[in-house]
Parts: sequence; C-alpha cells; structure tokens
Amino acid sequence: MTYCLAISLYEGLVFASDSRTNAGVDYVTTFSKMHVFTPAPDRIFVVLTAGNLATTQEVLHRLRRDLDAAEIAESLRRVRYLFEAADYLGRLSCEVQLAHMQGMQRAGFSSEASFIIGGQIRGQAPGLFLVYPQGNYISASPETPYLQIGETKYGKPALDRVVEPGLTLEDGARLALVSLDATMRSNISVGPPLEVAICPRDGFAIAHYLNLKGDSPFYAEVRERWQEGLRRAFQLLPRFDWET
Repeated sequence: MTYCLAISLYEGLVFASDSRTNAGVDYVTTFSKMHVFTPAPDRIFVVLTAGNLATTQEVLHRLRRDLDAAEIAESLRRVRYLFEAADYLGRLSCEVQLAHMQGMQRAGFSSEASFIIGGQIRGQAPGLFLVYPQGNYISASPETPYLQIGETKYGKPALDRVVEPGLTLEDGARLALVSLDATMRSNISVGPPLEVAICPRDGFAIAHYLNLKGDSPFYAEVRERWQEGLRRAFQLLPRFDWET
C-alpha cells in the first residue's frame, strides 16, 4: 500500500508521498513514488504512483523511452495541454496492465496502478489529474483542490478541514505532511522516507524538495506540535450539560 497526494493552490502545486511498498512483521521495502520530468524549459511534470510496483515502473520506463526517441510522435515533450499528458499516461498504463494481466491473475495478483500527474505548460495554469487504472482521469478543482491515491481515507480529514486554494505553498506542504503522518499512524503499510516537493506557478522547476526519514527532527517536531494542538483543541470542546 502507499499514500500520495497533491494540492493545487493559487501559488502553485504541492506534491507528497511515502516510500513504503511492502510491509510485514520482518520485511519492508522502499521505493520513491515521486518522479519529476522537465523535458523542455517551458514545462514540468510530476508523477506520483500507487499500485502494482512492476506496472508503475514499466510505465515510467516508457515515459522516459518516449522522451529519448525523437521518432515517437507522442511524449511529455510534445503534449500541448496537461489533460493530454493525463490521457497519454492513462493509455500507457492500460497497455502495460493488459500485457501482464493474465499472468498476474494466474498468480493471484492485480496489475492495476493509479497515478497523479501534475505540472504546468507555459501559457496555461498549473493543474493536477488523477489517472485511474482504467485509463480515465479526473482533475482537481477550486472546490476540491487536492487529489489522493493509495491509502486515502486516514489523511483526508485534515485536508478537508484546512485545505483551500488560497493557502501558501509553505502551508500546503505542512498540511500534506500532516496528512501523511495521520495515514502512517493508522496504517503500517504507509511509511517513510517521506517526500515533499513544491512547484511554484510559472517556475517550471521544483523550488523546494525534502526527503524526510522517520527520525527526521523536522518531521518529529511537526508531528509533536500537531498532536499537542489536537489535544488542546479537544480540551476546549464544550462540556456536556447532563442536567438538560
């Protein structure tokens, strides 16, 4: 299991992900689930991955192959709109899943994978798209400015209570870290290292990137202060009037 999220703000985009891909009593593996593509000076794409690791890795290999091959007509360098990038990514994912589906099903596994792709092409606003295993996609909106893949339910309440497009990128990154922490506290299959990246509007580059281990002092301080704040807020709740 995994947990990745991205937030679309007026100032730009925030991306965050865990790195755990397999968890058990005595076996844990980690792989990065955040992948940055800057195929030209006028564009940037960030891809977050969840689901079958073999599928996501092959899809990423194909994205890079298409960028390297001048004769291939479709690539992240050639798309004109972000939704075209999401459509292209979805078709690659479906091709990879279909190629391995029968073998995976015989072994009792799923080849499905989902992705978040976000970024900006010059002349357009930044954007985010969630690409489903079936290849179709949805986009973030001002009403719902964040997208999640993987183990989404535990990190959602913090987002729903705080997120809004007017947040600064700094606040969006802190909120993403809180959402990741809430998920890790409730699900052992989500774990560090944690990756957080900020992509400012019209910057066409990652302005800030953090790779936080579980014992990172900064992450520990964020976690402790959030917990202390929740406890204080709980104590301030009105008391029951049992006599009425």
